[in-house]
Amino acid sequence: MRTTLNLPDDLFRQVKARAALEGASLKETLTRYIESGLRQPTRLGGKPAKRSTLPVVPRRGKGVIPNLTPELQARLEEEEDLAKFHRSFGR
Repeated sequence: MRTTLNLPDDLFRQVKARAALEGASLKETLTRYIESGLRQPTRLGGKPAKRSTLPVVPRRGKGVIPNLTPELQARLEEEEDLAKFHRSFGR
C-alpha cells in the first residue's frame, strides 16, 4: 500500500543513513521499524511499556519504604547530626 509520511528532517536523515549502512532500502527499513514498534506491548493511553534495564535488587525485611519528604529528610539529618555530636564527646 502506498502512503505519505511527514517526518522531521532530522529523523528522516537518521533513518535514511541507517538504511544505507544496513544496505537496505528506505522502504524496507521503515517497514521493519514499524513492525518492530507494533510488536511492543502497549499500556493504556497508547504509550509503549518500557522495562528498566537496571537490575532488580530484592529488599530485606517486609516493611514499606516511606517516601522521602522534606520533613523526613530533615528529621533523618538531625538524628545523624546528633549521633555524630554524641560520638565526638565519647572520644
